[in-house]
Amino acid sequence: MKLIFVYNAKSGMIHAILDSAHKLLSPSTYACRLCALTFDTFSEKKAWKAFQKSVDMEMLFYHIDEFELQYGQQHFDYPIVLQDDSSGLRPVITDKMFDNIKSTEELIETIKTIKV
Repeated sequence: MKLIFVYNAKSGMIHAILDSAHKLLSPSTYACRLCALTFDTFSEKKAWKAFQKSVDMEMLFYHIDEFELQYGQQHFDYPIVLQDDSSGLRPVITDKMFDNIKSTEELIETIKTIKV
């Protein structure tokens, strides 16, 4: 079993620069809640990075375009966390659920409750 995290953002340097500027200038209107919970303006949050190293679970991270290139066009609203196992892709944290996760620590606790 692995978890697939899909940011509500596109890959590439131009998109990264635009996203960073958006987070700096208007963080409350930034569309990727997963990005806001796991990254500061320019780097990954320390608590999030430490959590990833501490768990015995495969976690993959994609931007929308990378995810759809790998898995084909999907009918999900982003950001999303998916469980990928023998039954296929199953949402475990939806875009609506992200609206209620207010901190990196809450995200970590939510992930810990996912049944493997």
